[in-house]
Amino acid sequence: MPRLGRPGTRRGLLVAGAMAALLALTSCAAPQDSGDRTAQDAGIQLFQLPWNSIAGECETTLGPNGFSWVLTSPPNESIARDEWWASYQPVGYGLESRLGSREEFADMVARCDAAGVDVIADAVINHMTGQDAAGTGFAGTPYEHYAYRGLYAAADFHHCGLTTDDDILDYDSREQVQTCELVNLADLDTSSPRVRETIVAYLDDLLSLGVAGFRIDAAKHMAADDVAAIVGALPEGTRIISEVIRGAGEPVQPEEYTGLGEVFEFSYARDLAPQLESGVFADPELEGDRPLHVPADTAVVFVDNHDTERREADVTYRDGALYVIANALMLADDYGTPIVYSGYAFSDRDAGAPAGADGAVDQASCADATGPADAYDDGERTCVQSWPAIAGMLEFRAVAGDAPRLEGVDEGDAYGFEREGRGVVAVNVGAEEQTVEIPTSLPAGEYCDAITGGREPVTSDGCRGAVYTVEDGVARFELGPLVAAAIHADSRR
Repeated sequence: MPRLGRPGTRRGLLVAGAMAALLALTSCAAPQDSGDRTAQDAGIQLFQLPWNSIAGECETTLGPNGFSWVLTSPPNESIARDEWWASYQPVGYGLESRLGSREEFADMVARCDAAGVDVIADAVINHMTGQDAAGTGFAGTPYEHYAYRGLYAAADFHHCGLTTDDDILDYDSREQVQTCELVNLADLDTSSPRVRETIVAYLDDLLSLGVAGFRIDAAKHMAADDVAAIVGALPEGTRIISEVIRGAGEPVQPEEYTGLGEVFEFSYARDLAPQLESGVFADPELEGDRPLHVPADTAVVFVDNHDTERREADVTYRDGALYVIANALMLADDYGTPIVYSGYAFSDRDAGAPAGADGAVDQASCADATGPADAYDDGERTCVQSWPAIAGMLEFRAVAGDAPRLEGVDEGDAYGFEREGRGVVAVNVGAEEQTVEIPTSLPAGEYCDAITGGREPVTSDGCRGAVYTVEDGVARFELGPLVAAAIHADSRR
């Protein structure tokens, strides 16, 4: 599928024209503190952001805007390289990394907790480095491909013997996927009690600093029983979100890991993107679990993440207004737990975050961000967590609570649906203005838009942004090209 919003494409030409209007609308108001109410479940991935910067974001943006948790990049020492993927090649479990020190990590966790934001740490426990030559980690720890001081020796790794170089070649082979090496990364034998104990000790150390849980990186490449043994040794209540990329027809599927906690449901974004591209929307199954998806209470859903934005994602920060629409639909949905993604711009997909001469990643703040930019310089933070449109949708989600999603309305390139009695969202992904009328049980009246108005769209003298009307049981939205709108029970003026 062609990427969205690129020069020379129909939608690419639309994005530039729509961006100015969207920016003017999304910058109408800075994010507001609406007391203690949060979206209850929504998270944010702050990719390759230093610990001190995350602490500041928790205090100035994440807590006030209603995020309930933040996913960090891996906190342990890794190879001393600048590429983003270097963080996914551990040399040890000491908490000295390009993103900060152990003391800074602990301070971040404490400050985020005080702001009402849980910290989920990215745990790289399937493997160590992919470097054939011996080297020294960022904090000075020496290592070899199968030798890590005080941790692991050659006997602690899989040596599958199934392929010429022990790398995975066939994803239809469970044995290769779970015992061979993923792109030369030294694959830990997680069936070994000694390896498990070592991993558990690392995770327990992070828990002692106050983290709420873990993203289990590359969980698909470990047998579910091995992951169960590791997370089963952690304290009750530890949150576990496993990365298990769904592949059609493959033997290892996300459903094997749902008994351990939540999983990232990659099919969600894969299903959403074609609808945004084509303007032809279809409701999911609204009764019971959705086919080809894990159950809602075990699903973590996303538009993109640090991996997919560099590979398969059809909607990313580069798509501006369409990216706002995609995130609005996700945050308005009643399926799964949403995680918004915030990273940095890049033209080289291997490029790491901007860093100093010592390799430490530069501090950054998103407190003043007002919405998606027309263009980004390489290394510039996208600051999605600070966009008023996102803050407004977090408020929408908080108001919607557990109200079910009702059948949607698809008119031309416009689409929308109601969260029963609590709110209505509508989007137009087309090139022309579109009107869509959505049945609703909201009371008649004028409503302030949470997309253009932000977290507190209603002011003492009217609305911060656009105004939409509910009359005779119908919410009417007149939407310009590439525009999203959302009204809810608390946005009636």
